[in-house]
Amino acid sequence: MVPWISTHQYIRANPPTESLAEIPKKSKYISHESAIKLIKREKDPHRVLKLFKMVANQKGFNHNHSTYAVTLHKLACLKEFEHVDSVLHQMTYETCRFHESIFINLMAHFSKSSLHNRVVEMFNAIQPIVREKPSLKAISTCLNLLVDSNQIGLARSFLLHTKTTLGLHPNTCILNILVKHHCKNGNLESAFDVVKEMKLSDASYPNLITYSTLMDGLCEKGRLEEAINLFEEMVSKEKIIPDALTYNILINGFCRGGKVDRAIKIVDFMKKNGCNPNVFNYSTLMNGFCKEGNLLEAKRVFIEMKDEGLHLDKIGYTTFINCLCRAGEIDEAIGFLKEMEEKDHITCNIILVGLCKYDRTYEALEMLQRLAYEDVYLDKCSYRIVLNSLCKLGDLQKATGLVGVMASRGFLPHFATSNELLVGLCEGGSVVDAAMVLAVLVQMRFNPEPRVWSRLVEVMCRERRLLATFELVDMLTKDGVN
Repeated sequence: MVPWISTHQYIRANPPTESLAEIPKKSKYISHESAIKLIKREKDPHRVLKLFKMVANQKGFNHNHSTYAVTLHKLACLKEFEHVDSVLHQMTYETCRFHESIFINLMAHFSKSSLHNRVVEMFNAIQPIVREKPSLKAISTCLNLLVDSNQIGLARSFLLHTKTTLGLHPNTCILNILVKHHCKNGNLESAFDVVKEMKLSDASYPNLITYSTLMDGLCEKGRLEEAINLFEEMVSKEKIIPDALTYNILINGFCRGGKVDRAIKIVDFMKKNGCNPNVFNYSTLMNGFCKEGNLLEAKRVFIEMKDEGLHLDKIGYTTFINCLCRAGEIDEAIGFLKEMEEKDHITCNIILVGLCKYDRTYEALEMLQRLAYEDVYLDKCSYRIVLNSLCKLGDLQKATGLVGVMASRGFLPHFATSNELLVGLCEGGSVVDAAMVLAVLVQMRFNPEPRVWSRLVEVMCRERRLLATFELVDMLTKDGVN
């Protein structure tokens, strides 16, 4: 029989060569990939910096482009720009190779924060740290951010700097950004001045995008004849072949200008010159006919689209369904809705509006209920369209039921509709329903007009519902209604 030996006796008889505290714990080495994952997960800027410094203290570890990139991106997202500057300063002492993408990303962050001078600073930091001249992509990104922020003076001085200091000459893509900006602001004369400068160099000579942008600017101003003349100059003189997008600018311009007959000629010209109209071209033309109230021609264009073997997408169907609904052909519109492979709330809302407009509100309500079970996403507008129509009809019972459905799906009715529904219920003697509706709406942060809830309290007091009145007042004051 083996004698029992206590733990204390065993340890005294066999003392350990070293204590547990003295046994070194094997530390886990954090690789670059692991460091990147850890930094990406962090939401606290101080912990981001702590992680960044901690991994750098590991033996044999040196930060690379990727760890710097993710750290700077994270700090910039958190708007910790002082910390961004300290990390950038550290980069100047690193020997690893960096890519300009870090600075392009930071340009976007500074632009979003309206720190426009910092956008240029990030561009200027590329050459000292990356040790290469910035690419044309970096120039176009910086210029585009400045132009979109309406920093035209800064944009022009930036371009001058790239020419004189860096010896970088802007190409067509870069100068197209300036053309786009001037056209967007309606300053077409300045846009044409830029194009004159572009023609002085082969590297920046105007291309299809340049002319398309100018034509779009002219069409926006209603200068359609000038747009056509520019189109002819582009084709005959510059030998630039237009694409479907360029044609669509002219088609849209003439349709909006009430000259659909000219738009048809553009489409015919497209076909004769080997550029087959696409869904967008036909949809634009259909819209033009719809605005004129010419449903017959809109149908002809729709049928032609199908005959051409074009795969009708949501844009094509939605445009045509909108034409039908405007003309009161609701049943036909519903028929085409059933043809659609992917139904969306925009198309469905068009039909709901059409049904309500032509006194078919109950059909709209039925459609609303049915679509919810057919995997069609409906937005708050879908429910508001029908609710507004029910209130106008005075069917407060169905309106009350629909408010309950909306609340269960997180949709709040229009402010005015909610107030009118509550007043209508009060005046119709449905005080209990009014109180119930108000309770539901207040939970969704609805703040009724003072006249509405004071009217409700008045009616409830008159009907001697004192307890319910006190509860209602308590609920309203507790939720900050005054």
